[in-house]
This record gives sequence, C-alpha cells and structure tokens, in this order.
Amino acid sequence: MTAAIAAIRSAAAGDAITIAGERALCDRRGVVFFPDLGLLAVSDLHLEKGSAMARRGQLVPPYDSAATLLMLQAVIADHRPKTVVSLGDSFHDGGGAGRMPDVFRDQLAGMMSGRDWFWIAGNHDPEAPAGLPGETVRELAVGSLLFRHEPSARPVEGEIAGHLHPCARIVQRGRSVRRRCFASDGLRMILPAFGAYTGSLNVLDRAYRGMFRWEAFVAYMIGKERVYPIAASMLRPG
Repeated sequence: MTAAIAAIRSAAAGDAITIAGERALCDRRGVVFFPDLGLLAVSDLHLEKGSAMARRGQLVPPYDSAATLLMLQAVIADHRPKTVVSLGDSFHDGGGAGRMPDVFRDQLAGMMSGRDWFWIAGNHDPEAPAGLPGETVRELAVGSLLFRHEPSARPVEGEIAGHLHPCARIVQRGRSVRRRCFASDGLRMILPAFGAYTGSLNVLDRAYRGMFRWEAFVAYMIGKERVYPIAASMLRPG
C-alpha cells in the first residue's frame, strides 16, 4: 500500500456515502471526493480574507491564505484528483486574487498543474480570479451531479453546493459539541467552509428550511480523527 493510498483510507475511513447514486468520501479536512469521477470538491476557501479585513481597518493575523492553501495542498496530494471544483467564494472579494502574494499564487498554480480546475462563481467572487488558470463557470454538471455555489431553496437531486457554511451541534452527557459538517439527505449535499477564517451556520437554522428530506437527513460532523454521521433527531440549535 502506498503512503498516498494509506492517507486517503485513514482520512476517509467509515465516511463513504452515496449522493444521487455517486459514491462519495467525506474527508475530515472538509472536502468531498468522488473516487469514481476522480473529482474533488471544496467550498468557501475565502482566500485573502485577512487582507480584505485589513483594508477595512480590521487588523487580524495575515495567515489565512497560508493555512488554507497548506491544507488544500495536503488534501490534493492525498486524493490525487483529476478534477477539482472550487464551489465559489474561493476568494473573499473580487480583488483577492490580485492581492495574493506571488508565493501563494505559485503554490496554487502548482496544485492546479496537470488537472482540470473549475472555479464556481460565488457571491463574494463573481468574476474569474485575475491571473490564475482554471475555468470559471456559474455551475457545472458532471454525471448525476450539479455543482454550484448557492444551494437551491427547493430539493434538487444531485446538487453539490456551499455558501451556507454548515455546522451541527449535539449534547451528550451534558457536554455540548459544535462542529463543521457536511449536510446531506443522500440526494444532495452542502459542504462546510474550508477557509481558515470562515464561520459556520447551524443546520437547524431557517436558512436550510425545505432544502432536505428531514427524515433522511444526516449531519456528517467533522471530528479530529474522522467524520461522524449524526441523525437529525440528535441535533440541537445553537
């Protein structure tokens, strides 16, 4: 067994699910990999959020792009996808790609080399990222799946989206646990935000209302070692 294959199995152990008939692996680092398609989807990188905040006078440590790209690089090295789909808000604003230091641009270009890369247009970054390769699209259909940034308000089979930054909360033995999660009912999925400086929104929030078949809903909560499937009945607001 190669080190890369071992890493994939370790990251995804017990986390294989099916979405609209396509086999999917929920990686604990916050991406979903479709092995039969050779496709990796990641959402809401929000690169250069730190520099965007600094321009507005909100001084935060400028390490978000470095941390986000380092994790993304590790994910891609493990799964070795043929195709990467970034589900929108890849940059925190329209000027993010232009502000990105050359060292990070080179790092990103290295990840993109030799594979198809699609930037889904997001509400934060509706235009193509300046000076970077890859194809920018509003949405992308692959097999039975449809990749877009904002999830549809009504159920759409095969839809893979981001935007809402889902998380879930449970209470066990008096202890509250709140984590980012993959939100799915087996027909569609909303991915957690991947970026280092991103927040999250509980899947019980009204923003998700009507999107899923609640009787089949599972929050795949991200733990330190793996992803844990949590039934809807166990979820708590907050």
